[in-house]
Amino acid sequence: MGRAGADKNGAQTAADAAALAAAQSYRDQLRTGLLGALGGLAGSGTGTGWTDWLTGRAGSPDAACGAAASYATLNGAGLVGDCVPPDGDLPAAFTVTVRAAEPVGRSVVPGTEDTYATATARAVVEPRCAAGGPAGDPAPRPTGGASPGPSGSPSPGWPAPVEIVCGGDVVRIDPARPDDLARAARALFAVRLAD
Repeated sequence: MGRAGADKNGAQTAADAAALAAAQSYRDQLRTGLLGALGGLAGSGTGTGWTDWLTGRAGSPDAACGAAASYATLNGAGLVGDCVPPDGDLPAAFTVTVRAAEPVGRSVVPGTEDTYATATARAVVEPRCAAGGPAGDPAPRPTGGASPGPSGSPSPGWPAPVEIVCGGDVVRIDPARPDDLARAARALFAVRLAD
């Protein structure tokens, strides 16, 4: 039974890694897409509204599931069936089932020679921020107009700054200041395993 238990633990590790890889890939897409939609990265905007990126509705589940397959393989397993991407509910979640690449093998339990350990894991991408200022304020939207530059003069071609609320704190993101975007991006989404 020790070998079967070890194989099951190994399969669970592979499933956890695969689910987390999918969720992390999706989170990275959301960050990049949001920054692009706000004007922070040339050529990365897709025309999707910045609030869709902020709420976790705009990433590519297919690309994220590709990451799941890679991590399952790196951990000695393969996906069984499909990586199940988000179904439209929030927070976005990815469910994967893996099968160990090697059978349990011979043990004191008869018939385990051709038995493979399997495991399932689910990882969630949770948005940590919401559009808008303090409670009750409407969500400001980028207007496409120029925002004031460091000298107080408009920065041509940059969208207006936006405010988002992260953990009760208002965070102002000015697309004309790439450092604002990079600092804010780190706190936008959490990735965790779910039961």
